Amino acid sequence: MSNHPIICWSEEGVERSARWHSESAAPAPRRVLIADDRMAADTAYRLACEGNALLWRGDFQNARQLLQALARRADRKPRKSSEVPSEAFHLHRQAQSQRARTLAMLLLPLEADYSIPLRRAPDVQQACMEAYGLGEVASVISLRELLGLIGAHEWRKKGVEIPALDERIHPHYGVFSPLRGEYVALVAEAPLPSLELAFDIGTGSGVLAAVLARRGVKRIIATDQDPRALACAGENIIRLGLAGQVEVLKADLFPSGRAPLIVCNPPWLPARPSASIESAIYDPDSRMLHGFLNGLAAHLEPGGEGWLILSDLAEHLGLRTRAELLAAFDQAGLKIVARADIRPNHPRASDATDPLHQARAAELTSLWRLTMAYT
Repeated sequence: MSNHPIICWSEEGVERSARWHSESAAPAPRRVLIADDRMAADTAYRLACEGNALLWRGDFQNARQLLQALARRADRKPRKSSEVPSEAFHLHRQAQSQRARTLAMLLLPLEADYSIPLRRAPDVQQACMEAYGLGEVASVISLRELLGLIGAHEWRKKGVEIPALDERIHPHYGVFSPLRGEYVALVAEAPLPSLELAFDIGTGSGVLAAVLARRGVKRIIATDQDPRALACAGENIIRLGLAGQVEVLKADLFPSGRAPLIVCNPPWLPARPSASIESAIYDPDSRMLHGFLNGLAAHLEPGGEGWLILSDLAEHLGLRTRAELLAAFDQAGLKIVARADIRPNHPRASDATDPLHQARAAELTSLWRLTMAYT
């Protein structure tokens, strides 16, 4: 256990410890108190705000109710706002981060086999194995993270309906789920420059590779660096019966060689993720975006197209300008063939209570068809 963070606490006069597990890489709490069904929500919220972790020893379902009560109290806390979009975005992220830290203070014990030694606890062993792999030793995690694992497990079983495939894609824990289907629709409808070969860069769940295969592209190489994404894409491709067309390959952006079609849906917001699970949303300094653009000309066949799928939400939030994006195309030796736009259909786009509502309501997702400026 020396290679893993350790959480320590005193219980009934005995010093105890266990492995600390956090997907957000949060440090092991320094102060841990024992809590159970007798603890009032106001007390628990005050202790959590003061930086005290609460290791639960009561009924599991009561712990869930307590977490909901903590969330209600956190959501009532006044939050700073700004008329400047970029400031509003950063204030919103700060508030969300503080809320997440507070709610993460309610902890649960896990046995080495991922069973929960609490009354009325559900069987979470399969969900934990899917996310963490085989269990090794007893550990402690936040209830909030555990509920995320359970939700991801249910999505993995149920899958996400993809109209362009008339099939379901089954996302894994930690892999971006294609719930926002508008970007998939853009790839399903854009005119294909070739049916011979395509690269899908940063494939994630494999949904875009699958759409291209169903559209008749004979061979697709789908790349990613994340082990969870590679496993997820591989399973989806096999489940859809497309293994003969799609090869899932570990690579930093591009595979070797050139293709007449290269597709990429990079993270849309140029900001630093607070946890690895957010890396499909936030792209620090637009590294993946620029990496794709700057490497595109070297991997496109003459006359080929690179399809960049990108939301303009960053522009409405003041995090990137359209001029900067167009300059990046020019600097990479690329020119625009055409662009297709679509409006989002997710609930937050019409939620007037969202602090970022003005930007979300104006958002467009675009498929930029790019080619080499000089051939």
